[in-house]
Amino acid sequence: MSAGEIVPDPDDPGHRTPNHFAGGALDRAVTRRADPAWVDSKRRDPSTRVVPVWRSHSLVQGEARSFEPVLLSGGAARSLGSEEPDWVFLGLEGDRAIFAAELEAGSAGEPPLSDLGEFHDLHRVGAMLGRSEGSLLAYARAVVTWSRRHRFCGCCGHPTAPRDGGHVRRCANDSCGEDHFPRTDPAIIVLVSDGDRCLLGRKDIWPEGVYSTLAGFVEPGESLSEAVIREVHEESGIEVGNVRYRSSQPWPFPSSLMLGFHADRVGGELRIDGEELADARWFRREDFTRRREIGLRLPSRVSIARRLIRDWLAGT
Repeated sequence: MSAGEIVPDPDDPGHRTPNHFAGGALDRAVTRRADPAWVDSKRRDPSTRVVPVWRSHSLVQGEARSFEPVLLSGGAARSLGSEEPDWVFLGLEGDRAIFAAELEAGSAGEPPLSDLGEFHDLHRVGAMLGRSEGSLLAYARAVVTWSRRHRFCGCCGHPTAPRDGGHVRRCANDSCGEDHFPRTDPAIIVLVSDGDRCLLGRKDIWPEGVYSTLAGFVEPGESLSEAVIREVHEESGIEVGNVRYRSSQPWPFPSSLMLGFHADRVGGELRIDGEELADARWFRREDFTRRREIGLRLPSRVSIARRLIRDWLAGT
C-alpha cells in the first residue's frame, strides 16, 4: 500500500493519492543490499529481472494510451553488454530482485530490443503508465544516471567502484576513499493565487500556448518557504505569503524532487525580465473552461504542476 503524501489535512485527497513517479511498491531492502554476497546471489538468481535504460530512455510496450515496462532476465541484460557490477539493485518484489542497468548496445544509433518494445522518454509516456510502473522506471532512470555521472571521484579524480548494490560509489584511491551517494536536488514548484485568479508562466522552449506554475531550485542555506518567496519574486515580481505545502514528486530529469506549494499574492506587480520566463499571466477560473478558445495549454498530465492547478480549480 502506498504511503501517499504528507499534507496538512489528512482528509485531503493528496494524502491518499501520490503524484506520478511516486507510489512505488518495491521493498528497497536497504539492510540487505549492504551485503555483497547477498546482492551477488540475487544477480545470478534466474528469477531476477533488470530494468533497462538506454540513452536515458525506458523500454515499454503497449498501445498509444497504455504502456507497461519491459523487464529483462539477467542473461538478456548480460548479452547486451551490461556488466553485472554496474547493475543497481532497486529492491524486492516479493522474493524477486529488481535491478536497473544501463545498456550500451545498439548499432548505428539504433536502440536495442526492438522486438520487445520501444525505448521512450519517460517524461512523455509517464502518464500512460500505472503508478507503480511509472515509479519503477523513474527510480531506475534516476539512479542509473547518477551512477554514470559519478564514475570518477569528485574529490581526487580517481575511478569509483559500486558498493551497497550500486547505491554507493567509493573512490578507488586508498588515500581518498570518499563515498559518493545518489543525489536528489530539491526544487520548489508553486501555484500563486490572487483571489479568483492564478499566476502561470511559460518558457520560450515550450510548445506554443503552454503555461505552467513557477518553479526553481532550492539554494544552499534556504528554507523551502524562502525558496518559494524568492523564486516567485525573481521570475515575476510578485510578492507571496501564506505558503502551504501540497505534495511532492520525484522528477528524474535527471535527479530532482519537486516540492509543490500553494501561495497567496501579498504585493508586487507582474513584470517579466525575459530571462527566467518568456511570459507570465494571471488566469481566472473561467479561463480554464474556455482554454481551447483562448489558446491556453496546460502542463503535462504527468507533472505535479498539472495537479497544483487542478487542486486550485477544485478549491482544495
